[in-house]
Amino acid sequence: MRVGCALPAGRPRPAGARTQLYHPTMVPQAPLEKTEAGLAPVGEGWFVLNARRARWNRRPGRGESLSFTGSTDFEAETYFSQVGINLFVLGPGEAIGMYHWEADQEDFLVLSGEALLIVEGREEPLRQWDFVHCPPQTRHMIVGAGDSPCAVLAIGAREHIDADCNGGAYTVDEVALRHGAGVEEETRDAELAYARVPKSEPTRYRNGWLPSS
Repeated sequence: MRVGCALPAGRPRPAGARTQLYHPTMVPQAPLEKTEAGLAPVGEGWFVLNARRARWNRRPGRGESLSFTGSTDFEAETYFSQVGINLFVLGPGEAIGMYHWEADQEDFLVLSGEALLIVEGREEPLRQWDFVHCPPQTRHMIVGAGDSPCAVLAIGAREHIDADCNGGAYTVDEVALRHGAGVEEETRDAELAYARVPKSEPTRYRNGWLPSS
């Protein structure tokens, strides 16, 4: 079995040849900017960022969120154009966003607490460690449930990051509307979809948002 870039079995290594373990181009470490709300990556490259020290955002009625891969369009499109990774802490009845579908895959993992998945017009209860897979064009949204906050990790591809709603749309759904997470008229415009939702503001992490180790 050939592993990685090893020479095939039986082929002699040229005299004086050195094993090339890494690509000669070294990936730089991305800088972390210290803001009033916490640390945020502000460049291309690898980095390590602790969630409790990172820059969070708070949107009234929509809980708290941390985007590891850009909380603004500029950051996402410039530094993290392939994959979006976000962490949400939702109180009961608080939704991640507005019911929608995208042209790219999205996945979710419930880290703690209880939540409610609204998917294709139906409700599915979620508990800790439940994993949700949404192929492209899956209409969905997640809302906090139970009697305490829940933490949800969200991961989404960004192949269509240049298009409105990542190539999808915000669609009308009675179940989503009942939970305050739906639009009354279909649109691709995020500004219209979130017109009734307060703007998010940067905020520092507060003890208790994430489950303790």
